[in-house]
Amino acid sequence: MAEQIQYVTLGVAEEIFAAPVATVQEILDMLPIARLPRAPENLLGMIDVRGKGVPVLDLRLTLGMAPASDTENTRIVVLTIKGPEGPVTLGLRTDKVFEVTVLDTETLDPAPAISAGWSGHCIAGIGRRNGGFVTVLDLDGLLGDIVKQPILAA
Repeated sequence: MAEQIQYVTLGVAEEIFAAPVATVQEILDMLPIARLPRAPENLLGMIDVRGKGVPVLDLRLTLGMAPASDTENTRIVVLTIKGPEGPVTLGLRTDKVFEVTVLDTETLDPAPAISAGWSGHCIAGIGRRNGGFVTVLDLDGLLGDIVKQPILAA
């Protein structure tokens, strides 16, 4: 039997997304974020994680969803993705973190190919958990263009 991949499941609006545990460094309660002048709308600013400045992106805005206020469930998921010149650490502001889990099936369904104008490049696949759909994020695809910007490529 193949080794099952573990995922951290994240709540954004009414949707459930997942990120591979291997990319996640830690999950933090909401922290003060230092704003950056003229930053893209989805780049909230920087936080301090054990003496290192880490940029924080709003996952809602990155996915094209409406912004929302922080709640007691809001978390920052600190993760590492592949940047153009090596690993890049950044934070994702999410509405909620549910659990670390395996999905109900070992294989993911591909992202639906429904429109020539929508590539689904940020989706690694669609999984299922407890009867519902879980969108597994391709973090390198979703965030790869963002980390090419000078502020995040430092």
